[in-house]
Amino acid sequence: MLSYLHAFHAGNFADVQKHAALSLALTMMQAKKSAIACFDTHAGSARYDLRSERARKTAEADAGVQVLWRIREQLACSDWEPVLKVLAEDNPGDGPLQDYPGSPAWFARLSRPGDVVTAFELHPAEERQLAGWANEAGVKVRHEDGLKGLLKCLPPPQPRMLTLIDPSYEIKSDYEAVAHTLARAWKKCRHGVYLVWYPILTSGLEQKLTEVLQTSGAVRKVLKSEVTLDQPPERGMVGSGMLIINPPWGFDERLGAMMADLHGPGRLGLSHGMEWLIPE
Repeated sequence: MLSYLHAFHAGNFADVQKHAALSLALTMMQAKKSAIACFDTHAGSARYDLRSERARKTAEADAGVQVLWRIREQLACSDWEPVLKVLAEDNPGDGPLQDYPGSPAWFARLSRPGDVVTAFELHPAEERQLAGWANEAGVKVRHEDGLKGLLKCLPPPQPRMLTLIDPSYEIKSDYEAVAHTLARAWKKCRHGVYLVWYPILTSGLEQKLTEVLQTSGAVRKVLKSEVTLDQPPERGMVGSGMLIINPPWGFDERLGAMMADLHGPGRLGLSHGMEWLIPE
């Protein structure tokens, strides 16, 4: 199935959590000068117009990144600065955000000379838009399944690696597929940092991902970060989760501080929980 289009959900609360974790991991890794191989397994089209018909149909950004932008001067954690800088460069002026970068754009904007970004996208229409953008952004695009493609690229020639895995999970087997891919990737590249996004659903389907990882025993050093809506819907997605495999030292405290900024009156209405799913 290739029916999922992220344009309907760009900038929602899950994107805020996901791209906060991505920006934090990348900036922390850049404390060392050695090059980083960056992989985005489910890249999408890279850029999203929040004024488009698709975005306005769901208006999910209104309760997500638009709120973050509105309260930007009230954010206590300084680790939001790279996120706000990227948003400001794409959205001059003081009004609501008009454009939102997808994951490959976050990689491209935050990477340094010497870092290499590779984006995978299987959806034909999304891949065409991604490839057109990538020519100027300096991003390598591969039109193939991102989970299989990632394994082909490991280990990378660069001394360090950061990977984002965030399928739509429109196919229920994606949860197990992600877990099995992580186990194989970990064997190929144990020094890499892996970020895995997943939805938290009323059905509880996402628990299959964590169950398979825990029972397999193939992956170590797995941090789990989850945000849940204070006023969840009766059906569908009630929260957003991230698994961070092999996070930089101190990442848990710094991401926790960022997520704390999203809780409280006038904010995103998110509660945050964090634990080590699998210790070192």
